Amino acid sequence: MYRLRFSPALVSALALGAALSACGSPEPEPISTDGGVASVAAPERPMANGLSVQAIEQAGFAPPQAQTQPQPQPGQATTAPTTPPQPAADMPRADLIRAQILLDRSPWSPGAIDGLDGVAMKRAVKAFQTASGVTATGELDAATFAKLIGSDDRPVLSGYQITAQDVAGPFIGALPETTEAKAQLPALGFTTAREALAEKFHITEALLEALNPGVDFARAGQTIVVPAISTAPLSAEVARIEVNKAEGTVSAFDASDRLLAVYPATIGSEERPAPSGDLKVVGVANEPDYTYDPTRLTYGNGKEKLVVAPGPNNPVGTVWIDLSRDTYGIHGTPEPQEIGKTASNGCVRLTNWDAEQLAAAVKPGVDVKFI
Repeated sequence: MYRLRFSPALVSALALGAALSACGSPEPEPISTDGGVASVAAPERPMANGLSVQAIEQAGFAPPQAQTQPQPQPGQATTAPTTPPQPAADMPRADLIRAQILLDRSPWSPGAIDGLDGVAMKRAVKAFQTASGVTATGELDAATFAKLIGSDDRPVLSGYQITAQDVAGPFIGALPETTEAKAQLPALGFTTAREALAEKFHITEALLEALNPGVDFARAGQTIVVPAISTAPLSAEVARIEVNKAEGTVSAFDASDRLLAVYPATIGSEERPAPSGDLKVVGVANEPDYTYDPTRLTYGNGKEKLVVAPGPNNPVGTVWIDLSRDTYGIHGTPEPQEIGKTASNGCVRLTNWDAEQLAAAVKPGVDVKFI
């Protein structure tokens, strides 16, 4: 099912064979897949965490209230706080869900839609603020939210009927932890139908479940609530890529230096930093395998060469953009919710869908500048 496929440009550029040594404003359109079109009305059903379709669709900016308590005057008894407690940091907010879906449909990717005010969200907000003339703080505020919803007034949620293809698999169950165990599998496919559906709609499994509590995602025929995302390609070919290590972003520009997209990224680590200076795109491999070769890499303590089969849970995800420095590339990830939160082994890691969008618009010779 998951075969290694190279673009013709890459095949002509280099002979990677079956192993890649890895370091581990388009107009939005309704999502269309070979399994159906997510264009029906989102069903109104009870959701977790007090969410509802109506609350998300009509959400205005509503930051968590700070926990404040008036200071007692001399001789005055201490009273209970007069404001409600601040929501838990891991509780999705309706306004953030709405904002993230709108950002997903814009050139400013928020990474995985989770309804939380995380690192990837802040990077997307900052990119949108910069492009919109709002003070670029990276924090969603009333002015930014107003501009965001003013740019796109279409519904942010949609209904999607789970198809037989969605649940057909094959699914691999629990993902092995070690490279050795992963190398024993014939493919690194999705673990479950729920994970596959979450990736299809750019959402975390946790939020997908919160929007559809009690749903058996492995049963075809059910209509579920999903983000109304866009799968539109970039509006032009990419002529230049900028990898900003300090900001944790990857920006794509066209031949006239117009900004096409900004993606949140995991870029190297303190132990294995990403390169600096100017590189070039050598080629693109879709559904690459992953090779751990201790003679070529500077991380890990493995003693033997291992090849991990392709698939969305492959260590480099579903696509590899090869760069003109041995073993370095821009690639996807099996853990989209961790983008910007964990380190990489020197490479540049994006969500699979962001990496695929970028890869579809690049050719060998594109400049890649690390700053």
